[in-house]
Amino acid sequence: MAGSQAIFGTTPFDGTVAMRGYALNRMCFSFNSAENRETFRADEEAYMRAYGLDEAQAEAIRKRDVLGLLAAGGNVYYLAKFAGILGLDVQDLGAAQTGLTKEAFKARLVAQNDQPETL
Repeated sequence: MAGSQAIFGTTPFDGTVAMRGYALNRMCFSFNSAENRETFRADEEAYMRAYGLDEAQAEAIRKRDVLGLLAAGGNVYYLAKFAGILGLDVQDLGAAQTGLTKEAFKARLVAQNDQPETL
């Protein structure tokens, strides 16, 4: 992207990435159902195959690699469903994206919130 800066932990989510991540995001959306979460926990490999994840996506799921899931086309809002299975929340995802601990990420959010708004 011309004129854009790379930001650690981010993958621009455009149409190409959305298409690449469709199977992964579809699978993560399925975790809205408690029954599906249990089915996933019972046999992760079979569940990933049923949704057609590619090897990069499946490996990132196996490793619980949030940045890898983003790079593989995952959308953070859908990945939050997967993170919930692991007992993680959106702040955990934000910490992973920024390379900070969760505590440091939360402190950064508080510090940014304390800054006066400029127009």
